[in-house]
Formats: sequence, C-alpha cells, structure tokens
Amino acid sequence: MTPLTFSLLMAGVLLNATAQLLLKAGTNRVGAFAFTLDNLLPIGAKLAMSPPILAGLGCYVVSVVVWILGLSRVPVSVAYPMLSVGYIVNAVAAWMLFGESLAAQKLVGIGFIVVGVFLVARS
Repeated sequence: MTPLTFSLLMAGVLLNATAQLLLKAGTNRVGAFAFTLDNLLPIGAKLAMSPPILAGLGCYVVSVVVWILGLSRVPVSVAYPMLSVGYIVNAVAAWMLFGESLAAQKLVGIGFIVVGVFLVARS
C-alpha cells in the first residue's frame, strides 16, 4: 500500500469518526428523544438546524468521496478493515470530549484492533 493510498483511507476513516462525534454532540444538545408523530417535526427541525449535525453530515459526504478514491487503489478486503481505526479514534475522543468510559477491557480490545489493522495493512 502506497503512502498516498494509506493517507486516503485514513482521511476517510478520520472524517467518518469526526462525523460520528459531531452527530453525538448535536444529539447531546437535543437530548434523548423518540420519533413519534407528535414530536417528529419539532425534533426533526432541531436536528436539521443543529450546526454539529450539519457538520457531521458534511463530514460523511466528504468521507465517502475520499473513501471511494482509496477504494479505487486497493482491494476492499484491505481497505475495509481500516475502518476499525475509527473505533480507536472514537473511543479516545468520546472519553476526552464526552466523558465516556475507557475501561481496561476496552483498551485491550483497542490493542487487538491496532494489531489487526497493522497486519492487514502489511498484507
């Protein structure tokens, strides 16, 4: 895998992870909700007008374009496992930004992901 290809894949992964974090930040502003007929419009409008939600959706769009560029250069069996890096980024960022737990068991799992991604990237 060339440095350019690896960079494209990682950029796609990081944009995807950023999108998830922005969507979480946006939903934190709204709070827990259920889509019912009574609140579909009010909650939908709040979500549609939320800057973090809009930014997250924008990151998704850009991540798809970047991901397609990466997929054009490597087999999907190599590219797809790279998405696992997003779990690492999101676990650490959610711990830092939202105070989510990062227990030992989660850290061990992240270690396995790192090893797995390394092995796939070298294949």
